[in-house]
Amino acid sequence: MPTDWQRALAVVAHPDDLEYGCAAAIADWTDGGREVVYLLATRGEAGIDTIAPAECAPLREAEQRASAAVVGVSTVEFLDHSDGVIEYGLGLRRDIAAAIRRHRPELVITMNHRDTWGGQGGGGFWNTPDHQAVGRATLDAAADAGNRWIFPELIADQGLEPWKGVRWVAVAGTNTPTHAADAGPGLERSVKSLLEHKAYIEVLTDQDPEEYVRTFLTGYAQQTAARFGGRPAVPFEVFPR
Repeated sequence: MPTDWQRALAVVAHPDDLEYGCAAAIADWTDGGREVVYLLATRGEAGIDTIAPAECAPLREAEQRASAAVVGVSTVEFLDHSDGVIEYGLGLRRDIAAAIRRHRPELVITMNHRDTWGGQGGGGFWNTPDHQAVGRATLDAAADAGNRWIFPELIADQGLEPWKGVRWVAVAGTNTPTHAADAGPGLERSVKSLLEHKAYIEVLTDQDPEEYVRTFLTGYAQQTAARFGGRPAVPFEVFPR
């Protein structure tokens, strides 16, 4: 992964998206003095069947803020798009472009925008519409943020001048990674970070939460290691800009 950057913006659909893989890299980056900001399209209000959305949203927001703090992230923002029915379009692109202009990152991180998770040639598990929409919109918004004639209202209404400083967009969870970050230094903190999503994990698995989280994250890092020099790693598909 590129290392000559100081600020990153991570844009995902739901609370816990970044904790399933990216958090180990983020912990290492913040330990090294880099700044990472989280931007979530939703508050994850439709994610727990036994908790109504009005009650679930503040619960999952609080868990996400606690989770981010574990890996050194103090700024967590929410766009309040509707969980489960995020629509790719101008509104979503505008919201993400505004955040890019506001935070002025060199590196933008997002999640897999393609149809499937895992497998090559279209195999694997079907990806959710929310992940696809947010990932695709983030890739587009990285360019929108630098063009003053796209969403000119961001200048007129919010004073957000164009930001042409995005140098890379890194997609996590991709089937075709091109780069990787060392997962070793931040792996233990990534486990603690995901464990902060207590309410969500409790309904996700019947396993002991720590056993489930540790098995998943260490297994993912080790699976990636085979492709990246034998070291536990967090894979990304990096698109230069």
